[in-house]
Amino acid sequence: MKADVIKLDAKKAGSIDLDDEIFGLEPRADILHRVVRWQRARAQQGTHKVKTRSETSYSGKKIYRQKGTGGARHGDRNAPIFRKGGIYKGPVPRSHAHDLPKKFRKLGLRHALSAKVRAGELVVIDAAELKEAKTKVLAKAVKNLGWKRALVIDGAEVNENFARAARNIDGLDVLPSIGANVYDILRRDTLVLTKAAVEALEARLK
Repeated sequence: MKADVIKLDAKKAGSIDLDDEIFGLEPRADILHRVVRWQRARAQQGTHKVKTRSETSYSGKKIYRQKGTGGARHGDRNAPIFRKGGIYKGPVPRSHAHDLPKKFRKLGLRHALSAKVRAGELVVIDAAELKEAKTKVLAKAVKNLGWKRALVIDGAEVNENFARAARNIDGLDVLPSIGANVYDILRRDTLVLTKAAVEALEARLK
């Protein structure tokens, strides 16, 4: 599959061959859904916590006699049945992460890239480099290219000037190729790959 390559000033810079096994698949929503759920579950903090009856601050003394009251038999004011008592089976700190095979995660990334190609939302640029870390210069280039919510993926390392310039631009994210993931690709309207990123992703996903 051929794709046009452009520069940051929107001028043409030739073309590049994209591997059909990575960029030419028929996207499957079920695969993308499973990988995104796996990512979001790993990112969930799981720090929510409630107090059980052993942790609330009331006395442990029996609140009234066992017999003769005509009411239920209670011993502890910390029981879950009482207001401000302990919570029964409430949340405790835990990890929400679950396993997903490495092959399936790679497959999900292939389908995410293919989905962007199929939707016409993939742009390949020659290089993501700037001579100076000037946000104004990059913001103007991004506006001229029509990128509103874009993810730029570079090769093994991101150009420092480009990364610093992009830091203050709303809706523009920059990642090295090793950081490419399904969730970030799908949540942005435009996926921008450098030629180095294409080579790195093809090597990673074959």
